[in-house]
Amino acid sequence: MIRVLLADDQSLVRAGFKALLDAQPDIDVAGEAADGEEALRKVRELRPDVVLMDIRMPFLNGLAATRRITDDADLGDVKVVMLTTFELDAYVFEAIRSGASGFLVKDTEPDELLRAVRAVVQGDALLSPGVTRRLISEFAARSKEPAAADSLAGLTEREREVMALVGIGLSNDEIARRLVVSPLTAKTHVSRTMVKLGARDRAQLVVLAYESGLVRPGWLG
Repeated sequence: MIRVLLADDQSLVRAGFKALLDAQPDIDVAGEAADGEEALRKVRELRPDVVLMDIRMPFLNGLAATRRITDDADLGDVKVVMLTTFELDAYVFEAIRSGASGFLVKDTEPDELLRAVRAVVQGDALLSPGVTRRLISEFAARSKEPAAADSLAGLTEREREVMALVGIGLSNDEIARRLVVSPLTAKTHVSRTMVKLGARDRAQLVVLAYESGLVRPGWLG
C-alpha cells in the first residue's frame, strides 16, 4: 500500500485528490495538511511514502518544507512531488535542486497523477509532459562552472553514458532505443548509477550530471 500525504492550502484541491487516490486499491491517503508547517509535522508523524506538496502555502511554502524533508536523513524514504498551477513556475527549478522527485500541474489528468504517485515510489522522477527538457535547459542556464568529475570515478563507461542520457532528459525507453538494449537493462543501469552516486532519484541524477560536467549546456536534443 502506497501511503500519501496531501499538502495544499485549498481544501477543494485536497478533496479532489483524496477522492481519486483513495479509490485506488494500492494507494491510501494517510493525512492532509493545509500549510507547510503542518505538512512537515505530518510527514514526521505519519512517514508517508509520497507527499503531494503545493508550492505556494502559508507559514512555510512547499519549497522550504521540501528542503527540510529531503535534508532530514530520517525521512530519506519520503518522496516529494511538487504541485503547481503553472508548468514553468519560477520555483520548480529550485524544487528539483531541493530534492523533490518531480512536479505536476494541478490540472493534470487523473491517470497521470496516479502514475506519478506510483513512479516516484519506484525511484523514478516525475515531470509533467513536455516539461522535462525545458526544466533541464533552465538548470543548464543557471549552472555554475562544473566541478571536477572525480565523483563519477566509481561509474563504468556504460553507466556514465546512461547518466548523460538521463541528463539530457531521455526516459528509460528512449535510452534503451539509443543504446539498443532492453528497457529493463536501461532501468537497471540507471538504478545502479543512482545507488553508486547516492542520488535520491532520477531528478537528482540530472542535477549531478550537470554539476559533474558530464553534461553541458547546449547538449539538449
